[in-house]
Parts: sequence; structure tokens; C-alpha cells
Amino acid sequence: MTIDLHKLTHLIAVAEEGGFTRGARRLHLSQQALSTSIRALEREVGVELLDRSGSTLRVLPAGEALIADARLLHGAARSALHRARRIGRGETEVLRIGHTPAVTGDEVTALLRRAHDVQSELSTQVNQRYPGELTEQLIAGELDLGLCRGMAPERGLTRTTLAHHRLRVAVAADHRLARRESVELGELAEETIMVWGRPGNSGYTDLLIDSCRRAGFEPDVRRNPIQGTPPTTAVQGTNHVAFVTAAAGAAPGGSVRVLELLPPTFVPLHALWPQHTSSEAREDFLAAADM
Repeated sequence: MTIDLHKLTHLIAVAEEGGFTRGARRLHLSQQALSTSIRALEREVGVELLDRSGSTLRVLPAGEALIADARLLHGAARSALHRARRIGRGETEVLRIGHTPAVTGDEVTALLRRAHDVQSELSTQVNQRYPGELTEQLIAGELDLGLCRGMAPERGLTRTTLAHHRLRVAVAADHRLARRESVELGELAEETIMVWGRPGNSGYTDLLIDSCRRAGFEPDVRRNPIQGTPPTTAVQGTNHVAFVTAAAGAAPGGSVRVLELLPPTFVPLHALWPQHTSSEAREDFLAAADM
């Protein structure tokens, strides 16, 4: 038994647009043609996927499950098509990498240098992505590899740990701790700690909070209102502190100091990628990172 990917695209559009009218407009189809396509898909699957009985269209559990799998299928098909075209045209593979703001540019550069030492002809394209965007683009086949911290892999993605980096503390240059070389984790109990993700919605934020709890205190956290900037910049112009993985000492510009955190605490650097896709460049990158 096979499923028509076009019909799956139709189902996704109806679900995302909340109805047949907007779904048809998005797909440049007539509403009747779209409705007929979804009915045909339901006959193929053997169960109803949408509840049309109310004033508002509702996606049934079977439809939600099929949509989740459909996104993975579309991503795998897009990756397979991209790979076949590249090979057929004799083009060099470009490894498309996304990284969250929790992974610094310096850390990405270090991984790339290691990979180029092993495979000098490796070609890469690197862009920063927020966690939600990173997951969506990996599933959609628009990225080959994602670098992050603490993100649980969505269904269809594989995760491995590439490294563990030492956690440090960033403070503004005029902060009371700025003249120190190091700070004990327990000393941060009275500080407001700047984080990037909301507790409960960010694996990395939850990981940092758990570190504080193991040190015996419930941290006072505040989400950084300026998203996407380098982690050390979060404390500029504030009296807050932030956990970072940057080297100890003065941060660029001199407005921030990075202190050693005691006892030494380490956080993982993770790699995510689509489970059912192939990439020789990705294999080379991951092999180099594991050396």
C-alpha cells in the first residue's frame, strides 16, 4: 500500500490553515478539488482524519498522527531529491548546519576546523536558528545537521553528544562579582540569572536550573528579552548574571567579565539530524567531532 504525498500535502494545508477555504487558497486549488482529495485520502487510510461536524474543522487523532509522519516523509523525500540531483550533476555536497544561540560561533568554528583537518574539501553552510526553527528545518529536510544544548529530539530526529563544555558565569564589568576570578555556584542563590528559553519549554534552561537545584537553591531566572545575541551580551547594562561557555576573562568590548564557576560544571553539546536521510558530509563531520 502506498500513500500519495500530494494528498498528504493537502491534509497538512487544511490542518494548518484551519479549513478548506484557506487551505484551497494556499494550494491554488478549488475547495471542491481539495475536499475530494482529502476524502480519497481517508478512503486510502481507512479511517476519518478530520471532524467536519462542528462549525470549526477539527483534526482527529488519526489525522494528527498522519500529519506528523507526513512531515517526516516530505523531509526525507526532499533530502533524497536534493541528494540525487547533486550527484547527477556532479556537484559538491554542502553540509547545511544550524545552531541555536546556546552554541557560540567560536564553538562551531572549532568543530569546523577539526572537520576540515580530516576532510579538507568539506563544504559547509552555517546559520543560527532558534530551537523551534532548528527542529522544523531538520524535519523538513532544509538542514542536514543541528547543533544545540539540551534539546530533546523530536520524533524522526537522532541525537548524539559531541562534547561537554565547561560552564562559566558572565557578569557586567561593574557587577559586584566582576573583580573576582571565580564564583561558587551556591553564591548565585541571591542573583537573578538570565536565561534564553522559558523554563519547561527549553531543555537547556531546564538543565541550568537543575544544576542550581543540585547546589541547594531555587534560582531566580529571567528570560533575556533580546534573543539571538551572543550569550555573554545578556548581562550588558544589567545587574544580572548568565551562564555561558565562553573563556574566562574580559569579553569582547570589555563591558563583561567571565568568571570560572566552582565546582567545575559541564554542559553537553548535542548534534541532531533527520533519522532517515543520507549525507556523506555529515558522517565526516560527526566522525571528526568524535575524534
